[in-house]
This record gives sequence, structure tokens and C-alpha cells, in this order.
Amino acid sequence: MSDIYWLCTFRLRPGDYDAFKAVVRPLVEMTQKESGCLAYEYSISTDRTAVHIIERYRTSEDVVSHVTKTFSQFAERFGALATVMSFDVYGTPNAKAREILDGFGAKYFTRFDGFTK
Repeated sequence: MSDIYWLCTFRLRPGDYDAFKAVVRPLVEMTQKESGCLAYEYSISTDRTAVHIIERYRTSEDVVSHVTKTFSQFAERFGALATVMSFDVYGTPNAKAREILDGFGAKYFTRFDGFTK
């Protein structure tokens, strides 16, 4: 399989959840139109200070396209509200995708067993 996916954990300051949601909503709407994006999910902790984001893309090219064309439009506002705590990447992104993901502090994990249906 050539898909690439990740789980990111971001920290929000108390009280920033509503502003963060306002940034995320149009980002999700734009991402939903990307044919190479298979999953794009945001979850929030009960105290609204920890965000998990699950993203899955068909190929490395889809990762690059998402980050450079879609996310880049929201990056400044997103980054002003959310701080990366962890960024765990699964699959085998190519060099160009890794270069981009490295900017988020990505740690890479390679499958060695198991399956996806």
C-alpha cells in the first residue's frame, strides 16, 4: 500500500477552542474536496486543550498537494492557536513528503505486520 497517514496531537490554550474551530471548519471543507484525501478527522479532549487530528492520503503526492495548496492557506492562523505536541506518521512517504512533514516534527513508523481492510 502506498497510503500515508498520521496522528497529530496539538495543544490549545484554554479559551482558544472556538477560534480554532473557526479556522478548522473551512480547512476541512476544502480538504474534503481533495480526491487523494481518504480521512481527515479532528477530535478534542473534554477540557478542550488537546486536539487529535487523523489524516490519511492515497500517495505522497497527495500529502504534498494538501500541505502546499490547502493547508498553507490556513497555516498561520492554525499555528497561532495550536502547538504541535506529537506528529506520528505511518507508511512510507517519499523524500518530498518527508521534507514537508519534517517541518512539523514528524516521527516515522514503518509497517512490519498487520492489515487494513
